[in-house]
Amino acid sequence: MLQQQNLAVCYGEVLWDILPDGPQAGGAPLNVCYHLNKLGLPAGMISCIGDDDNGHKLIDVMRSAGIATNLIQTNATQQTGEVIAEINGTEEVRYTIVSPVAWDYIEYQQEQAAALDAARYLVFGTLASRNAASRDTLFRLLETDAIKVFDVNLRQPHFTPTLLHNLLLKTDILKCNQEEINIICELFDAPNDNHSQILFLIEKFELKEVILTRGRKGALYFNGDDVFKAHPPVIKMADTIGSGDAFLAAFIYNHYHQKQPQTIIDNAVAMGAFVASKKGGCPVYQPIELHEFLNYRLQL
Repeated sequence: MLQQQNLAVCYGEVLWDILPDGPQAGGAPLNVCYHLNKLGLPAGMISCIGDDDNGHKLIDVMRSAGIATNLIQTNATQQTGEVIAEINGTEEVRYTIVSPVAWDYIEYQQEQAAALDAARYLVFGTLASRNAASRDTLFRLLETDAIKVFDVNLRQPHFTPTLLHNLLLKTDILKCNQEEINIICELFDAPNDNHSQILFLIEKFELKEVILTRGRKGALYFNGDDVFKAHPPVIKMADTIGSGDAFLAAFIYNHYHQKQPQTIIDNAVAMGAFVASKKGGCPVYQPIELHEFLNYRLQL
């Protein structure tokens, strides 16, 4: 069987979120990859699993979702990634990202570079760079001509100012939330207000486009000299797991199809809300269900 050409390649962590109501496949890059494929944009993963039951089950999940797994490596000495969620008496959730795990040891392979030669987008974040092995591989892959989409996804203590600086220098499209933009701008002595912060980063790092997600306030999309705003629909929220990743998948999908900037950000915000109305970062849904939601959203 011929391998389908991936128009997007997502790099980084694949793991199991160990939640109070059971484990769920996750990791921001995997969530983005899942939703890209659901939207109809072929996307594959570059990552690493352990040679264990958790790893084998992750492969099954990815294949059942139509995600190409030919670039997933297996490490015989490291376990498959896990994130453990602990809930205290006040229902606050604390996440422990287990380390080290298999995705900390992604090795560079020529097949990865070949996949990127055929792709339009490379999606990456900071977390998979916490270990030198995967970090070195990522920076080799960032030499690609594909559009480089940096989904910041800051997780203490798994990043440094130097890492952020070097990743931003490689970035074409930056996506971050309000907390992350505040951290980045504090590190690089940027102004205080959002608009000035974004313009500062665009100039400093020669960014082409910037997306700022703002939760219930929607999102801002900085494209050239223009700023586009979108507001989320009112929904009955199930949880916010993976909603930002779904947002990014919809952004990339509409960006690839060269939709108007306002349409791109409107659909991204609506997609994030759609996934927030369901449990988990990779909920099962049918295309018709999503299209009906988006069509309703755009008529409001």
